[in-house]
Amino acid sequence: MDFSKKGTAKKQQYIKSASRKIATKASVAVFRLFLVGLVSLIIIGSYLGFGVLKGLADSAPSIDQINVVPTGFTTNIYDKDGNLIDTLVGAESNRVYVTIDKIPKVLQDCVISIEDERFYQHKGIDMQGIFRAFFNGIKSGDFDQGASTVTQQLIKNQVFNGGAEDNFVDRFIRKIQEQYLAIQLEQKLEKDQILEYYLNTINLGAGTYGVQTASKRYFDKDVGELTLSEAAVISAIAQSPTNMNPISHPDNNAQRRTQILDNMKRLNKCTEEEYKEALADDVYSRIQAVNEEQYENSSYNSYFVDELIEQVIADLQEEKGYTYTQASNTLYSGGLNIYTTMDSKVQSVLDNVYTNEDYFPKMGTDSFWELTYALSIEKKSGKTVHYHTNDLLTYNHLTSAYFSSKKDAQKLIEDFKAAKVEVGDTILGEKTNLIIQPQSSMVIMDQHTGYVVGLIGGRGEKTGNRTLNRATNTTRQPGSTFKILSTYLPALDSAGMTLASVIDDAPFRYPGTDKDVKNWNGETYEGLTTLRRAITRSMNIVTVKTLEKVTPKLGFDYLQKLGFTTLVDSMTSDTGKVYSDINLSLALGGITKGVSNLELTAAYAAVANGGVYSKPIFYTKILDHDNKVLLKNKTAVRQVMMESTAFLLTNAMEDVVKKGTGTLVRFQKLNMPIAGKTGTTSDNNDVWFAGYTPYYTACIWSGYDNNKTQTNTSYHKIIWRDVMEQIHKEYALEPVPFTIPDSIVQRTICTKSGKLAVEGLCDKYEGGSTVATEYFAKNTEPTEKCDVHVKVSICSISNKIANDFCPKSKVKEKVLLVKEETAKTMDTPYILPKDTCNIHNAKNSGLQNILPLPGDNITPSISPPAATPTAPPANPDTGNTDNGNTTGNTGTNDDVYDPEFDYNYNN
Repeated sequence: MDFSKKGTAKKQQYIKSASRKIATKASVAVFRLFLVGLVSLIIIGSYLGFGVLKGLADSAPSIDQINVVPTGFTTNIYDKDGNLIDTLVGAESNRVYVTIDKIPKVLQDCVISIEDERFYQHKGIDMQGIFRAFFNGIKSGDFDQGASTVTQQLIKNQVFNGGAEDNFVDRFIRKIQEQYLAIQLEQKLEKDQILEYYLNTINLGAGTYGVQTASKRYFDKDVGELTLSEAAVISAIAQSPTNMNPISHPDNNAQRRTQILDNMKRLNKCTEEEYKEALADDVYSRIQAVNEEQYENSSYNSYFVDELIEQVIADLQEEKGYTYTQASNTLYSGGLNIYTTMDSKVQSVLDNVYTNEDYFPKMGTDSFWELTYALSIEKKSGKTVHYHTNDLLTYNHLTSAYFSSKKDAQKLIEDFKAAKVEVGDTILGEKTNLIIQPQSSMVIMDQHTGYVVGLIGGRGEKTGNRTLNRATNTTRQPGSTFKILSTYLPALDSAGMTLASVIDDAPFRYPGTDKDVKNWNGETYEGLTTLRRAITRSMNIVTVKTLEKVTPKLGFDYLQKLGFTTLVDSMTSDTGKVYSDINLSLALGGITKGVSNLELTAAYAAVANGGVYSKPIFYTKILDHDNKVLLKNKTAVRQVMMESTAFLLTNAMEDVVKKGTGTLVRFQKLNMPIAGKTGTTSDNNDVWFAGYTPYYTACIWSGYDNNKTQTNTSYHKIIWRDVMEQIHKEYALEPVPFTIPDSIVQRTICTKSGKLAVEGLCDKYEGGSTVATEYFAKNTEPTEKCDVHVKVSICSISNKIANDFCPKSKVKEKVLLVKEETAKTMDTPYILPKDTCNIHNAKNSGLQNILPLPGDNITPSISPPAATPTAPPANPDTGNTDNGNTTGNTGTNDDVYDPEFDYNYNN
């Protein structure tokens, strides 16, 4: 720098020069233009930015249209006493809503301390947090670090589906709209309301949503019982429900939990002592212990709940007009409270018995594992090959897919795969299914209310939800359980017959065919038999003859009134064959499609309930999430038979249990009245017992799913007995007799005529006394005296009616039967001879010990037996089987029919 006098003068001259002045003015002008441009750019940019932001905000959903209230809630299922027995959870619906006053302050503070510590100061967005996240993003290059407030997170979860955008632009747009709505939402809702919604919305891992469900999942306690340590664990999960899961990632959770506890101490939300105690808590060991316990106790829905689900979905469609999808979503995610008819004590007895293998036939002898198998292979050549069970059996030279153990089946599968899968092959799919056989189902109803109080649809441990429910979803031939409903009910109720009505048990063919009706006890025919006796002994011929008198159409009509939905009036198959259940096979349960256990139980419950049919129901009411009644269920009732008829059938079925085919179901320790009917179909494919006490009605079915012949045919009766006896003992139910209606009268009758017994005749009958006391509906009792017994003098030499010349020492007075026989029966030895003695006459009247004289025309006669013929055993459950084959157990095929013939006969 030149500071000399000459230099200074030169400088002043330069400053005052015209060129300098021009340059200075130009610079100022340019600077001014720059400032104007910059300001203009800022103003324009601001307007543009504001316009963009305003446009984004304007495109956001209206605050009045959005819904931040949590949706998707757990549906609770209660038993008849109001105890919670099960829950139903749909996708993102494992949530139990709790109000803010039920959420402990310690949990609220933990969440706020880590997610939004200025929650109670800001107005929806936290500017301090936004700037912090921005500068941190500049430093780290990661702009995903959140500055979202609790309000914004609530909006993100409920309005923007959790904020799972694919690119930065969409995420930026969502953030702007989220902030805009957050400000508006805070003007609309109180802070505590926002926090309440948030704490009930957040995903907290392990399929839980909301703090109450998470508290139960991780600590098995209500949210109100959480400690500081436990609250910090749950609060830590919200950042990443997967990576912060305290079960699968305890280390990650612990690190964030420590940060939360540090924040709590810094914000003076806990004391130093509480802080140290929480840090020292071995909380994760507790979580693992709870998880193991819940895993061990986890189970599938019961068969009762499975059927309940079907009923509720159907009712929502029928009564509310829902589609199937809507009904299903409502059921699983609607937060419903369903009050069922299930009795937990009854169901518990059923579950315990049906998982106890001691009640079922022995494995490897009468029980087996049935295998179904499928294997798909892509060969190295590219060809796809499919194998099934039959291929497996053929390869191993087997004729049956039944195995004594699972290991045996698995070994065969491994051998088969080793042979079929070569190097380079790819297994596309493999499915193995082993089901224990025979299977069984049981339904228990309270006949007075129509409530299904217990139900089980299969033997053994349940292996899935909504699996095959043999109590409701399968139909089987009912065998002789149908005799009561299809034949004897209409006979007594409207066909003018009584329990004393007599039918001849003698060889009989279905009309118009050469097909014999066979009794379960083979070729033994009892002759004149009352309907009571036929019910007690489950006599097929008498039953069919009775339905012939009643007419199959009337029997069919009664069955429809009893709620059977599978009966076939007329049906044409694909081959053009016509099927109908309106025929005599109906008497023995030979029907086209079979019946479900549930419908059979309901039908017997109508008899037990004095003739009043109650449609079986599984729930009484359903409340929605707001505790408003969504559905109310009341059983539909109708009188389907006279009260007197119901009693007469009940009384006759008591004899089935006391001295007939059902003696095995009698309780061992309780003297409880029981009425019921056995049922067995051809080849012992199905075995049934349908019965009731004054308190409950129950039906049990057992058999192979694919109709394999059973060898043990009595175990189901033991199950019925033990289940029902345990239930009655559990409730200390007193043995009381079945109520006799005022419409019932008693008379002393003859069981060979059905008329009033005659003293000195019916009681002196050579075949044994036929005098019995019988019940009748008023005005159906007999008024005429027995006319089939006569007292007559019989010559013991000719076995014919004695004449005046027969020696008195050879003449005996006997009471015999007047009857026209079509074949030999147990009546035959006692039938009144048609002829008079032709040995004794005037010529030889004085001779003693007369022998036939030469030239006498003597007709052979039936000689009376030396003793009363042996009747069939009083209890056919003691070794008799159809066709005389002994099964080696205490069962019997008491009720025989031929399904193939039933279908042929239909035509």
